[in-house]
Amino acid sequence: QGQLVQSGGGSVQPGGSLRLSCAAAGYTDSNYCMGWFRQAPGKEREGVASFSHFSSSTYYADSVKGRFTISRDNAKNTLYLQMNSLKPEDTAMYYCAAGRIYNAYFGCDNIDAWGQGTLVTVSS
Repeated sequence: QGQLVQSGGGSVQPGGSLRLSCAAAGYTDSNYCMGWFRQAPGKEREGVASFSHFSSSTYYADSVKGRFTISRDNAKNTLYLQMNSLKPEDTAMYYCAAGRIYNAYFGCDNIDAWGQGTLVTVSS
């Protein structure tokens, strides 16, 4: 089992931007779905964005489409989530994940490892 180590996040005003990073030691793109999830207080964890590991498909939650972008640097084995036009409802703990299954409706599934989580707070 590999390890996912997150960085980035913090507090920002509505309309601002943040970038999350996830160093994915021990995971290769071809074997695992890589993605981002979030969990807001009192809510269930939800998929935000994911890369399929067997096709060029990318999943985005409807609530973040057009604002968030998932990307990766294969040379650095690092996953990113660029978050623009942030809204107060984006406030949550964000987690990167490596999963064995890609689901077109919610992203990565059968999660093998989670990052430690990073808090994103959007508030004026």
